[in-house]
Amino acid sequence: MGFHSDSQKNGYGVGGNCVVGFKSLIRRKQVDSIHAKSSGVLGGHLQLAKELSVPHLIAIGVGSTIGAGVYILVGTVAREHSGPALIFSFLIAGIAAALSAFCYAELASRCPSAGSAYHYSYICVGEGVAWLVGWALILEYTIGGSAVARGISPNLALLFGGADSLPAFLARHYIPGLNVVVDPCAAVLVFVVTGLLCVGIKESTLAQGITTAANICAMIFVIVAGGYLGFKTGWPGYELPTGYFPFGVDGMLAGASTVFFAYIGFDSVASTAEEVKNPQRDLPLGIGSALSICCTLYMLVSAVIVGLVPYYALDPDTPISSAFASHGVQWAA
Repeated sequence: MGFHSDSQKNGYGVGGNCVVGFKSLIRRKQVDSIHAKSSGVLGGHLQLAKELSVPHLIAIGVGSTIGAGVYILVGTVAREHSGPALIFSFLIAGIAAALSAFCYAELASRCPSAGSAYHYSYICVGEGVAWLVGWALILEYTIGGSAVARGISPNLALLFGGADSLPAFLARHYIPGLNVVVDPCAAVLVFVVTGLLCVGIKESTLAQGITTAANICAMIFVIVAGGYLGFKTGWPGYELPTGYFPFGVDGMLAGASTVFFAYIGFDSVASTAEEVKNPQRDLPLGIGSALSICCTLYMLVSAVIVGLVPYYALDPDTPISSAFASHGVQWAA
């Protein structure tokens, strides 16, 4: 009774509260003017320092994307879905990612902020949808980061001589009762990357650029050295009785839906929009260039790897290393 009386005093009933709650879910944020953003202070809050240009954005996009596709997905998708048609799976996924990237580039150039898809949804649809999108982004980055971090252990083990040769404090440990695998290498990698991000955008971008340069050099080596081995041995991976599409077109498309995960790095470029010097010009160039570089490298590397080794013989954890090792080039592996 008291609640009803208080509601009447405030001009609200149960229905009124529902209306207010619904309005709060669909209320939208106004697009910030370019003039207000250029002043350095917006809504009483200081903006992030504008330090990034096109080369920085390309380094961030390529560095956030390349590792997952090459080091984790190539072996698994080739074995289970695409076979030698993996190159077409990457191409189809790249085209689909490009369509999304064009939308990100347009929105990021119009609304440059660190909120990425959360901010765009808040402006276009409303706060309720933006809340869901924000948590979906957190889930995306958590799963993506975990998958990439998990891939470091098998590759690091090769430096020590084999899959089970890591020192005990770095090796994976299985907890039987909980059915959980503890991976110290993945945890260390996450802590190191988090520390770099906390230091500052320029320092983390520099580290990202160095890592990206090393990664691209490694991919170029795989393409050149793998191409030489392929021409020398006659590309045994393509001489199969099942043909180029062992799983059919359906398998190729299923592979494309899986390798799309390899392209999620381009949206990390949009997350840096508030720190870009000229977002209207640099963001579309950075996102488009990063996606083009990644798609080209994925297609070339996948063409080489599935040509060196039959798709059914690829190691799902270390496809590139095992492909070189199968041709007696252990030093490259």
